[in-house]
Amino acid sequence: MIDPQKLDRLRTKYSGSGGDDFHDPEFQRVAALQFSGGKRVQPFAGVSTLLDAPYRPDAADAADFGGLDIALIGVPMDLGVTNRAGARLGPRAVRGMERIGPYEHALRMVPAASCKLADVGDVPLSSRFSLEACHGDILAFYNRVMDAGVVPLSVGGDHSITYSILKALGRERPVGMIHFDAHCDTGGPYEGAKFHHGGPFRQAVLDGVLDPERTVQIGIRGSTEYLWEFSYDSGMTVIHAEDIPERGIASVIETARKVVGDGPVYVSFDVDCLDPVFAPGTGTPEVGGLTTREALAILRGLDGLDIIGGDVVEVAPQYDATTNTAHAGAQMLFEILCLSVRALANRQKQG
Repeated sequence: MIDPQKLDRLRTKYSGSGGDDFHDPEFQRVAALQFSGGKRVQPFAGVSTLLDAPYRPDAADAADFGGLDIALIGVPMDLGVTNRAGARLGPRAVRGMERIGPYEHALRMVPAASCKLADVGDVPLSSRFSLEACHGDILAFYNRVMDAGVVPLSVGGDHSITYSILKALGRERPVGMIHFDAHCDTGGPYEGAKFHHGGPFRQAVLDGVLDPERTVQIGIRGSTEYLWEFSYDSGMTVIHAEDIPERGIASVIETARKVVGDGPVYVSFDVDCLDPVFAPGTGTPEVGGLTTREALAILRGLDGLDIIGGDVVEVAPQYDATTNTAHAGAQMLFEILCLSVRALANRQKQG
């Protein structure tokens, strides 16, 4: 039975208050950003954008990208897949996910309130048929993002897109990477293509834009282990999915932070790092993967690193009638956004 004195206290404090009335200063701050006249924006109304950010397709036409700090970008291209196609629909599916954010309760932040953020639309691709032409378009677009000093957070598309993104972000110095995936994606060219999604990180290392000794790959598993010799030979740190429960999340975070150090780091999240129970809508699913809770915990453990960009790739929504895969992808994008906002603030303090 409830204590009568406690009940009286609660009645005095909360009776007659509205849904936007809070006493905790942190909750008051967040509510002030979300409520207007006692109402919140209906999550199912309006035009869908990545993380409900303002839609600014015009920003990409300006040399400074409209003065943005962070640009959310769709890359609807999946010509590099080796198995099931469909990730070209990933950006549209992730845009359709509502109620992601605005508050990150574990990191205690509202990222959109701390930066100039917008969904700038999709990379304009000159061909729906040529993988090589698409990569030329991606590289040109992200070179412009770099010129503007904007942090790019992208949604693919297949994982090959990350190669051309890294070529832009690493053009002045090689960057480190924290890579969530079932596959190392360090295979060589085959069947006449070097841009396929099984080899972007070998190409990035060989091009001098990715530092393999500052690269950690998390969640690796499956029957294609024999393809990833380059990861080991180049000095990448590979953490297999089956090792994570034994090692523990804290150990994985510690290793990732140690590997990438204080330098600039890119976060690439392939949704197939998650077990198909959580993310069946992807082109190359592998059983035995991470849970969404494990992935969130690891991402949150990266807080404070110098994140200069990131992506979520390989969402292929037609294989998932539940929309769980797109939902998980959107949540991971939100976490990477939080890390990027924190890193941006740290860089601004330093200089």
